[in-house]
Amino acid sequence: MDVRILGGLSVREHGVSITPTAAAPRQLLALLTASADQVVPVTVLTEELWPSGAPRGARAELQSHIAELRTLITGALRGAPSAEPGPGWSDRRTADAILVSQPGGYRLDTGGGTNDVRQFERAAGAGYRAMEAGDLARAALRLGEALALWRGEPYAGVAAGPRLRREVERLETSRLSVLDQWVEAQLGLGRHAELVSELSGLVARYRTNEPLHAHYMVALLRCGQHDEALTVYERLRAALRGETGMEPSARLRRLQRSVLAVRNTEARPLYAPRIPAQFSPARARLVPAGSVG
Repeated sequence: MDVRILGGLSVREHGVSITPTAAAPRQLLALLTASADQVVPVTVLTEELWPSGAPRGARAELQSHIAELRTLITGALRGAPSAEPGPGWSDRRTADAILVSQPGGYRLDTGGGTNDVRQFERAAGAGYRAMEAGDLARAALRLGEALALWRGEPYAGVAAGPRLRREVERLETSRLSVLDQWVEAQLGLGRHAELVSELSGLVARYRTNEPLHAHYMVALLRCGQHDEALTVYERLRAALRGETGMEPSARLRRLQRSVLAVRNTEARPLYAPRIPAQFSPARARLVPAGSVG
């Protein structure tokens, strides 16, 4: 089974879509994919479908949606290309064996197929380990691979209830963390000029995200665009005040002072001012090939 979540929901069995078009069974399938290969209790499913309280007949309606999903799975299995199945294959690959009824809930058995969230988490983990080892080139590569798996908003097009909303928030937080580390690795490799355009779009999208604004300011500072870096700070400050009532963090204020020092001391070389250590370009260490997985 091929499960894609990082964008519009897409679930395929043997290359055939089993993603329903109707809202309720689509939402049900989405929640099952969020906990793929694990039992999802009926109570969790009903809370997702009816967050204000399950109506009378909710259990029968849930079973009807399960039956609809199994019908789609059966159609996909029927259209699968012929193969030389091993012993017991026909017993395993049935709709009931893929969408499994278990005591108290249901489990979506993906059969070890592809899952873009798991691919994202594996690539991100490898990137984080490379960052810790000081291998910035490998970190940038693996973190970039993780980000490339995103096709849009997670579960786009699915009517999300409380459980799916929490999962969407978790995935978005993970994405921003990977993005932050990827930009940091790129800056450490001296690619600030290449990042300016992309960071401009990112800070416009994430108007109160301090790490991205800090990276953008550093990139502009290294490109000699001091006034632009100060403008980025002021925009962040205004957005934070307007949305949270708070001021930028001490780290951002120190960075602003560093930019001011560069601008106001024209005789000083571009890289001479003291940029706070957390914003300074990292120095990549030589790491033996294959030492970071």
